[in-house]
Amino acid sequence: MTDPTRAAEDAARASYGKLVAILAAQSGDIAAAEDALTEAFIQALRLWPERGIPDRPEAWLLTTARNRRIDAARRDKRVTFTDEMPEIAMPDPHTFPDDRLKLMFVCAHPAIDEAIRTPLMLQTVLGVQAADIARIFHLPPATMAQRLVRVKRKIKDTRIPFTLPDDVDLPDRIGALLDAVYAAFAVDWQEGAGDLSHEAHFLATTLADLLPDNAEALGLAALITFVEARRDASPVDGVYVPLPDQDIGLWNTDLIDHAALLLTRASALQAPGRLQLEAAIQAVHAERHVTGVTNWRALSQLYAGLMQITPSLGAAVGRAVAVGEDAGALEGLRLLDLIDADAAEAFQPYWATRAHLLAASAPQEAAEAYSRAIELSTYAPATAWLEARRTALRSRLL
Repeated sequence: MTDPTRAAEDAARASYGKLVAILAAQSGDIAAAEDALTEAFIQALRLWPERGIPDRPEAWLLTTARNRRIDAARRDKRVTFTDEMPEIAMPDPHTFPDDRLKLMFVCAHPAIDEAIRTPLMLQTVLGVQAADIARIFHLPPATMAQRLVRVKRKIKDTRIPFTLPDDVDLPDRIGALLDAVYAAFAVDWQEGAGDLSHEAHFLATTLADLLPDNAEALGLAALITFVEARRDASPVDGVYVPLPDQDIGLWNTDLIDHAALLLTRASALQAPGRLQLEAAIQAVHAERHVTGVTNWRALSQLYAGLMQITPSLGAAVGRAVAVGEDAGALEGLRLLDLIDADAAEAFQPYWATRAHLLAASAPQEAAEAYSRAIELSTYAPATAWLEARRTALRSRLL
């Protein structure tokens, strides 16, 4: 590798969470660890072009950040810190995930407000910017930034240990951890560059390996792997392609097979949960690469089960889609009408689904629903698809 900037970017992408975890474990101060690591990256961008890229970039960054942290600690005698820092190993697939897992479990500690656990993991472990996290959680950027600062201060003040939970504590904390990985994948899947969703896929499969007896960890890995298998099928030529319309020749069948294996292992544990149900929904869609058709009846039943254990706006709209395809548009519209109007008002998939189900019977209303969906769309390929659907619909009205 000869590009220093690319080397620093690769190190950040591969090891950011691990380095923060190692640095923060010494003092319990996540914010200080992040500051020290940021300074190390700045130093790397200044020195590496002159001196060359070190043989072990992650180790160089850790040593530099450690020195910055020690200097800061010596300036601030209120911080208890030790000069004894662990040597960072070269990237090792067997030890690499554990450091980040410790940090993730700190973020999922019961002392941390449940509402801030996932945002905290997204920033500290996966390096998502506070502004992007704020957008995901529909909050002003300044509000999210303040909440993240406060929770990091709380972790420092209460000295939450950077350790993996024991078997007693694990069930209460694994849920927040899985939610964070899922959120990281979701935020990047459509609108991101792909790096974060690849990383989330890696973390999900790592969690499945480390927690082979946890059905929901296996379920999350299956769910993300099923979706990842369709990465090349949408968008096409800059236009979003709905799942039932995707070219199955563009799906990665090796990933589909691996996802199916993960879901089978999860099912064998006989501990059903939300993530396994969502993975099962994706499995039904994936079966089209074998059968050539989508089993909408099975999807209707799975969405009904999902609504029973974890009702959500997304699941309600997904159920309306499946029922609309299986039992007819009127039944799908009936389910949409049961959704709280205030909740649905700003939910783009609701309006896109409503437009689709109205297209045959009420094209004018369908066009208006497409217009509302277009107003709400923040994903350019989806906007292009919605506009094409509206144009086709309006041509029928002339």
